Amino acid sequence: MDVLNPQRKGGWRFDREEASLSDVYRSVNTRRDGSKLRRIAAFAGPGYMVAVGYMDPGNWATSLAGGSKFGYALLTVALLSNLMAIVLQSLCARLAIASGRDLAQACRDAFPKWVSIPLWAFAEIAIIATDIAEVIGTAIGLNLIFGVPLELGVLITALDVFLILYLQKMGFRWVEAFIITLLGVIAVCFGVQILLADPQWGAVLTGFFPTTEIVTNPEMLYLALGILGATVMPHNLYLHSGIVQTRDFGHTLPEKREALTFATIDSTVALCFALLINASILILAAAAFNANGQTDVVELGEAHSLLAPLLGLAIAPTLFGIALLCCGLNSTVTATLAGQIVMEGFIKMKVQPWVRRLVTRAIAIIPAAFVTIWYGDAGTAELLILTQVVLSLQLSFAVFPLVMFTASKAKMGELVAPRWLSAIAYLIAIVIAGLNIKLLFDFVIG
Repeated sequence: MDVLNPQRKGGWRFDREEASLSDVYRSVNTRRDGSKLRRIAAFAGPGYMVAVGYMDPGNWATSLAGGSKFGYALLTVALLSNLMAIVLQSLCARLAIASGRDLAQACRDAFPKWVSIPLWAFAEIAIIATDIAEVIGTAIGLNLIFGVPLELGVLITALDVFLILYLQKMGFRWVEAFIITLLGVIAVCFGVQILLADPQWGAVLTGFFPTTEIVTNPEMLYLALGILGATVMPHNLYLHSGIVQTRDFGHTLPEKREALTFATIDSTVALCFALLINASILILAAAAFNANGQTDVVELGEAHSLLAPLLGLAIAPTLFGIALLCCGLNSTVTATLAGQIVMEGFIKMKVQPWVRRLVTRAIAIIPAAFVTIWYGDAGTAELLILTQVVLSLQLSFAVFPLVMFTASKAKMGELVAPRWLSAIAYLIAIVIAGLNIKLLFDFVIG
C-alpha cells in the first residue's frame, strides 16, 4: 500500500513511500466519531509492545547482576534509562505520524547508500543480539518450569514462529492483547516476589539518586551500560515508528496532532509500567541476594534456585520462571515485527514473516546453542550481558538519525519537535555516545 507523504517540499527525496507493515497498516479504527476516552483507548497498545523490549531476558541478566553486586545503587541507571526511553519513543511516534515513514524508511530516504546500508547492518546486528537474549531467556524459562534441558529449549524456541503467525492472522489487536496479558502476569509475579523479599525501602529510594561511582568504577559502568542497552533498545525505535501506523488516524494537521498526543500518552504510560518491572528485578536481586551476601548472582538459573531458601516460600522460584518465560515469549513477537520493519524499510526486501523469523532465529540459535552446550549456565549468563552491551553500542546509530529527522522543519512540517525537546534528545544522544566511548576505552586499556 502506498502512502502519499504530504511533507515533501524538499525535506524527503521521494514523493511516496510504501507503508510500514502494509498488511496491518491503518487496520485499527481510532473512532474519530467516538468519545475522547474511546479514542485514547484505541491508541493504547503500541506502547506496551515497545515496553516489552525494556524488560526482555537480557535485561534480567544485567539487572540481577547489578542488584546482587551493587545493591540498589544502579536503580538510578534504570530510572535515567527509562526517562531517555520516554523521550526517544515519543520522537518515534512523531516521526511516523508526521512523515508517514518508519525510522528505517526515513534513513533510506535521507542518507546515501554508503550511509544507509551500514545503518541497516547495525540494526540487524542489534536484532540478532536481541534474539540471542530471547532464545536463552525462553530456554531457561522452559528449563525452570518444565525441566526441559537448555540445549533442547534453545531448539524449541524456533517453533514460536507459529504462535506469531497465528496471532497476526487474527488481527493486530489480538497481538497487542497477547502482549498486555503476559505483561500483567509478569507484574503479578514480581509483585508477589517483592512482598516476600521485603526490601529496605529507604535504601530503595536512595538508589534512585545518581552517584559518581557509576562512571569511575569500570565494572559498575559495564553493568550500567548493560542496563542502558537493555532499556533503550535500538530495535524498539524502528518498531515503534512502524506499529504506530497501524492506527487509522486522519490526514489533517489537527487529527495528526491528536494522534501524536494519544500515541505519546500510550508510550509514556507503558514505559512507566516497564520501569516498575525493571526496578522490581533489581530490587529483588538487591534484597534477596546482595543483602544476604550473595554478590555474584548473574545466572538466571542460579537466581531461581536461590529464591526459595532466601525468601522462605517454595512458590517464589516458580513465579520467577513463569515471569521469565512470559518475557521471552513477548520479546519474540516484538523482535519479529521489528525485523520486518528494518528489512523492508532499509532495503525494500519483502519476505514472508515466517521466513524472516526462521532465518533470524537460526542465526541466534547457533551461538546460543554453542555457548549452552560448551559452557552451560555460566556461559549463557555472560552471553546475555554481552548482548545487552552490544545493543548499547548500536544505540547511537539509531538515536542520532531519529533526533536529526524530528528536529528538521523541512522533514516534519508543522509537527517538528519543539526546540527544547530536540535539545533534550540531542543531550541524550551525546550522553549515550559518550558512555559507549568510555566503555570501549576501558575495554582497550584492559
